[in-house]
Amino acid sequence: MYSLNVREHFMIAHSFKGDIFGPAQGMHGATYIVDLEMRRPQLDSDGLVVDIGLASQSLAAVLAELNYKNLDEVPEFAGKNTTTEFLASVIFDRIAKLIKQGKLGPAASGLTSLKVTLHESHVAWAAFEAELPA
Repeated sequence: MYSLNVREHFMIAHSFKGDIFGPAQGMHGATYIVDLEMRRPQLDSDGLVVDIGLASQSLAAVLAELNYKNLDEVPEFAGKNTTTEFLASVIFDRIAKLIKQGKLGPAASGLTSLKVTLHESHVAWAAFEAELPA
């Protein structure tokens, strides 16, 4: 399996509901480093997994929709705890949609799976990965 990874970052504010979150129930900020790993079993005719430039631009565009936002005020997240794990799945879904729309170029049609990892710090991170629909 071949893979290509691109990295970007974004900053948000949010709070959580539930005693399990302790002091994080209050408003706080987070800066995430995001790794997007794209996989395919064979390289395309140009020897690529996917166009790295388009992959980088696409990740940056998806994160720009969240950057500097208070996620507690984003209607689509109403009533949800915007945990690191949750955000990894949101980013995965948005990238998968761009792939389906052809925004990552023709090589992206050969991608079989993605992994999105959000690094909260140098000691803690969470990820979401899944196969892409054929």
